Amino acid sequence: MPVRVKPHEVFQGVYWAFLEDGIRRLATLNLTPKHTVYGERLVKFKGEEYRLWDPYRSKLAAAILKQLKVFPFKKGSKVLYLGAATGTTASHVSDIVRAEGRIFCVEFSERVMRELVSNVCALRDNMIPVMADARHPEAYRWMVEKVDVIYCDIAQPEQAKVLADNADYFLKPEGCGLIALKARSIDVTLKPEEVFEREIQVLQRRGFQILEEIVLEPYDKAHAMVAVKPKRGRKKREL
Repeated sequence: MPVRVKPHEVFQGVYWAFLEDGIRRLATLNLTPKHTVYGERLVKFKGEEYRLWDPYRSKLAAAILKQLKVFPFKKGSKVLYLGAATGTTASHVSDIVRAEGRIFCVEFSERVMRELVSNVCALRDNMIPVMADARHPEAYRWMVEKVDVIYCDIAQPEQAKVLADNADYFLKPEGCGLIALKARSIDVTLKPEEVFEREIQVLQRRGFQILEEIVLEPYDKAHAMVAVKPKRGRKKREL
């Protein structure tokens, strides 16, 4: 059976690839044909090339397979990606927003940033590397514009605070935030569900409405994806 690809039922820029063995996999339309980012398989269908999207390597893909309903990315979206690492998920977001969009990729590690720049950003004009600590958004406010989406995937404590602080600077009033909460990076003494609830309370106190919460097992242990949007009239910190 040849490979077939069809659009996702709801999410713009996301596809289902039906492989030779009949297995269905998530995919995105490759913005840089013939190039991979993390060794993912490339498949061809009707003259187009697609990248298979591994849910065990990408929390956003895992959330989609766990029936995520809030998916704010689309062609032309401007995204602030906190914790871009080597670009696994960020590159799939790059495929989705296409050349018309922008992804500001914040990463703190020099070694990881070198890999991100040389292997990914150098080939993708819509990915802008920002070497900085996501805990200090004031340090990069001069190079990041207002965005439609903030995606936060950092392995640090106070993850909810980091998203909220960045939203104060960069998120449009009608924008959306997605945060991949990593319980073991926040507090190893508490149960994951207790950590998730505590971080959600932080977001609520900072003026966000919780749209959705999804536990990411079996793809990621002790992780949850939370979608939020600013409440009307949300007060920002003193900037």
